[in-house]
Amino acid sequence: MREKVQTALDKVRPALQRDGGDVELVDVTPDGVVKVKLTGACGSCPMSTYTLKQGIERTLKQAIPEIKEVMQV
Repeated sequence: MREKVQTALDKVRPALQRDGGDVELVDVTPDGVVKVKLTGACGSCPMSTYTLKQGIERTLKQAIPEIKEVMQV
């Protein structure tokens, strides 16, 4: 599943990089929780929660239905 998640993250990464940020995969738990770290401008952006839930989490859940949640660590 980790490879599927990485592939899906690669699809959202260009949008984050355009704004000076990025996302780093930290872990994928057996129960479908993806842990990521937002870096660069995304790490300190006040809209990072919105980006995480409405952008990254939505994209991952569409690509991989087994994903239950995406959390920032």
